[in-house]
Amino acid sequence: MAGLTIVPRILHAQQSIAHHLAPATKNGNVVVMLCDGKTSLEIKELKPGQRMNHDQATAVAQRLMRAWRRQHPGASWQTAQEESTPMRAPGPEQGNPPEQNLPPAKPAGGEAPKPKPAQEQVQGVPVHPQAPHQQGDTYASFHERDFKVWQAETQKFVEYGKRVFHSDKLLGSTIGVSCDMCHPDAANTHPETYPKYQVQLQRVALVRDMIEWCIENPVKGKTMDPNDPRLRALEAYILAQRKGVALDYGKH
Repeated sequence: MAGLTIVPRILHAQQSIAHHLAPATKNGNVVVMLCDGKTSLEIKELKPGQRMNHDQATAVAQRLMRAWRRQHPGASWQTAQEESTPMRAPGPEQGNPPEQNLPPAKPAGGEAPKPKPAQEQVQGVPVHPQAPHQQGDTYASFHERDFKVWQAETQKFVEYGKRVFHSDKLLGSTIGVSCDMCHPDAANTHPETYPKYQVQLQRVALVRDMIEWCIENPVKGKTMDPNDPRLRALEAYILAQRKGVALDYGKH
């Protein structure tokens, strides 16, 4: 019975998806926010439903990035896989569109946010009343305890994937077959070679596409929702078994 009480907790935890809510508009304009969930700009004269051209959108992105760098002077935001130094904000002399091509924007809320104490940064963004699962500050200064908690949560998720991989019941098999019967400990799955063209599917497939195909065919089960914790955990477990192996997508 103890095992049965653990699974629902994991299922619930994985179905709670974090959301970012952009600050409310002051003048009915569109508010654009970075993926950190904090840095934002209200774009003057850009109304909901309107679309910027490429140069205007690029200028907005550059302004947001400059604002982010001012708030995180010691942080590095890589713009290419090979880079190891922070990207400098390019200027018009490098071919970037001048900001005057875009209607002036102002920070959402009127004033630039004041730096928060270190403890507040670790705690992340205050939860919005309408977003109980809002994500914290992705680029805050985290403590060693945070990394230990994240590692433990990740390992727990991988362990759940292992249970599903070895259980015909959790897989929903109608004939008693589980994944490990053909792939002991996820052997011969080679997740590092995806995406690649799969003859069985007659298209380019991701790892989870092949997991689904196997569940539906050799296992004789039903396909899962893309956000089903079992499917996500299966993918996590298979990837974890190949830790340290170089990515080599498209390899057969």
